[in-house]
Formats: sequence, structure tokens, C-alpha cells
Amino acid sequence: MWWSFLGENKAALLVAWREHVWLVIAATTLAAAVGVPLGVAAARYAKLRGMVLTVVNVVQTIPSLALFGLLLPLPWLGGIGARTAIIALTLYALLPIVRNTVTGILDVEPSVREAAEALGLTGWQRLRHVELPLAANVIIAGVRTATTLAVGTATIAAAIGAGGLGAFIFRGLRQNDHRLLIAGGVLAALLALLADAVFIAFERRQWPAAPRPFARPVALVALALIVLPVAWSYWLAPPVVERTGRPIVIGSKDFTESVILAEILAQRLEAQGVAVERRFELGGNLAHESLLAGAIDVYPEYTGTAWTAILGERPLTNPAEVYANVRRAYAARFGLTVGPPLGFRNDFAILVRRQTATAYKLRTLSDAARAPIRWRAGFGQDFMARADGYAGFCAAYGFHFESPREMDLSLTYRALAVGELDLIAGNATDGRIAALDLVALEDDRRYFPPYEAVYVIRQAVWEATPVVADTIRALDGVIDTDTMRQMNAAVDGAQRSPREVAADFLAACFQSGALAP
Repeated sequence: MWWSFLGENKAALLVAWREHVWLVIAATTLAAAVGVPLGVAAARYAKLRGMVLTVVNVVQTIPSLALFGLLLPLPWLGGIGARTAIIALTLYALLPIVRNTVTGILDVEPSVREAAEALGLTGWQRLRHVELPLAANVIIAGVRTATTLAVGTATIAAAIGAGGLGAFIFRGLRQNDHRLLIAGGVLAALLALLADAVFIAFERRQWPAAPRPFARPVALVALALIVLPVAWSYWLAPPVVERTGRPIVIGSKDFTESVILAEILAQRLEAQGVAVERRFELGGNLAHESLLAGAIDVYPEYTGTAWTAILGERPLTNPAEVYANVRRAYAARFGLTVGPPLGFRNDFAILVRRQTATAYKLRTLSDAARAPIRWRAGFGQDFMARADGYAGFCAAYGFHFESPREMDLSLTYRALAVGELDLIAGNATDGRIAALDLVALEDDRRYFPPYEAVYVIRQAVWEATPVVADTIRALDGVIDTDTMRQMNAAVDGAQRSPREVAADFLAACFQSGALAP
């Protein structure tokens, strides 16, 4: 099984390795170029030291997705992709480099400085010929730590379309595929170990430490193991040369259904000769923010999410009313066009294991509220924070959960399946419901608003490229709920790629006449 998996994904894994390596090299190099001089200045000037160390410590505490969101709208530095990821990784890597540089220089013996001054060395000469050489081991240790941290942190870069090994980890969580999780995690750990070994060659041996005759050969072997897969990736999967003309940049959120819908639009446009750039699996609210910043042109959204989470309005239950209000508000407030509904709704679904539903005869949410169960509940961060989420749901049905777990949505599915949780909030069309044999309880009090799937596109692109507008109009109502659930199951359950599933769907539409070839 593993051999076939590696054979099928060899090119993708090598490209992810290449992307990860370049992210780490670029970020660590930039962090060293900024951090060492900053550390030197902080060591020289006591008044500056406290401020510099405070700033780099504070940066280290900022959550990665929040930092991506802050950087996104900034000119030159922001956007989505590798550039923003490198800036964020650089900021995270500054702390160990700056701190070790300050510590290394301040730990130089005062008598050594006095001897240098007695020899007539200037401040710059003393730094260059005495302090930096003596502090080199400590500084290199800081760069070594920063590199190892960058390898781990770079896995989050997949959330803003920067690629890397994190893409396999996120897909593995989303698709409940242990092979993807293990492949991404093991390769990231291996890269961290190899990068750490490379620094062995740069550390100076100081008496009375024991000699290490194999240090340099080990470092060279580690460097070769990092570089050779990068070179191999260029041979198997060279970088894509973009076509002439500005491509249409299509984004997606970081869950299976959004990726499939984005891929359907991308393939349909490519079939009509439109250059397309994919920026998929954007975490959090980055898809909407990227659209407003002009980093992407279009992405799949849901009317209920747009109405409550983005526009901040109170939940409504009439689908037509929600759609009309969202379309009008998006055009007036954001300069965005909301395309026609695609034909299905992906409402919130409160899920339990089938054994639980059978044992307590649960069919509706009211049944669950009355059941004599001490519910262990877990919810995604999105559900916990939204106006149409946790607080209103508990009030509508009278649930009183004790310390509900707030966690990543993909992990809630896994936790429910293995019995760590008893109840979660998922998505009605999610393929994992069938794959994990879960039961969606009926929202009998009609609390949750309708979530019709639509494409949201920048008005300038809608008006300037009629082929894109015509393509989105042609997809009006072509995807029903069962079809969407089957496509999700094909990815999350059968481990097929979203690209393959989207291609099969379009082929079926052409055959049935739902879409014109």
C-alpha cells in the first residue's frame, strides 16, 4: 500500500519538499541578515536592548493565521503565497537569532575586551576581530534553532497557498487519510533533522570538548539529502511556466468541498482557453480577505456564511431572502459580485456516532437535548465564534455543554469517530459523514440559516472577462446535494484527488447536457 501511495504521489511529495526547503532557506537567511545586526546593536546599547527583545518576543506569540491575516493587505509584503509566508517565518525566526547574538556578545569576558582596547582596537575592530568570533558558536546555535523552528512553522504556510509539506498534513486531516498525515509529518521531521545536522559543520570545536572527526562528513551527507530531492523535483515536475496574459486567480477555503468547487471552475475556464492560477486551501477567513486585497479573483462561498460571519447580520431562514441580501450588500460594501446558487446547500449539521443515535433513538436535535447523556462536545473555531453558531444553537435547543472543546474542524471528525467526543458541528454535505458512519440530527426548530453555495468574484473581473461571467452563470443549479456529497466522499473516503473528481463531474455534465462542452 505504501509503495503504491509513494509511487502515485512521488512528484507531488518532491515538489512539496522543494517548496518547504526554499521557504526555510529564504526565511532563515533573511532572519539572520536582520537578526544578527539587530542583536549586535542591542548588545551595544542597553536602552535599545529591552525594546528589541520585547518586540521579537511579542512577535513570537502572535498566532500564525493571525499574522498572515495582518500581512495580507500590506503592499509589497502581503498577499498570498510564498512571499507572505517567508515574511511571517522570518519574523518568527528572529527571536532565537537576536537573543543568542545578544547573549554571545555580552558573555565575552571583560578582560578580553580590556585587552583589545589596550591594543588600540576601535569599537568596530573589537566587534569584528574579538567579540563576534568568540560569540560565533552561540550565534550559530541561534540560527540552528531558528532553522529547526522554521521547518516546523512552515507547515502552516500551506494555509495561505504557499505550498510545502503542510499541504499533505492539512489534506490528511481533512480527508482522514493517515498516509498523507504520515508522509507530510515524517518528511517535515526528517528535514528538521537534516537541517540540524548541517549546522554541525559550522560549529567550532573548542577545548576541552572531544574532537568530532565525522562532523563534516555527516553535515555534507545531510546537505546532499536535502538538495538531491530538490533537484529531482525539478526534473520530475518543473515549475509551471505561466501563459501570456493575466491569469484568473481562483482561491478556495481549506476544506474538501471548497477545493472541489474551485477546481470545477478552474477546469471549466481552462477548457475555454482562460489562463488560471490556483490558490487553494486558504485557512480561516483568508479567502475573503484575499479577494478584497486583489490577491485572488474568485472563490466559492456560502450565503449563510456571507450574511452572518462576514456581513455580521442576524440569521435569516429564507434562502431567497438571504441570497438577495448578500448579493446586494456585497456589491455595495465590497465591490464583489455574487454568482447564482450552484444548486445545493451545505448547512451546519450536528453529528453523532450511529451507535449513539441508535442507542438513544436520536433523530432530531430536540431528541438529543432531552437525552440522558452527558454530552462531550467539540466544535470548530468558526462555529464557536459565529452569530449563527454555538451560543444561539445552545439557546435554541437548551443544551448545556460542560467545557466544550474548541478545536480544528477536521480533528473534531476524527475525535468523534474514535469516541473522544459524542457530538460535533460538521457540514451537511461532508463526505466524512458516510465514511465515518456518522448521523446528522435534524434541525427541527430551523435554527441554522441556509448556506447556498455560490461563487464570489471581484466586480472588475466579472465585467472585464465575459467568459468568466458566462461560465459562472452556466453553473447555475448544476450541482445538487447528493452529487456534492458523492464528490466529497470520493475525496474524503476513496482518497481520490479533487482534480480527478472535478474532471469526472464535468464529463458527466457534458454527457447529460447540463453543460455545453
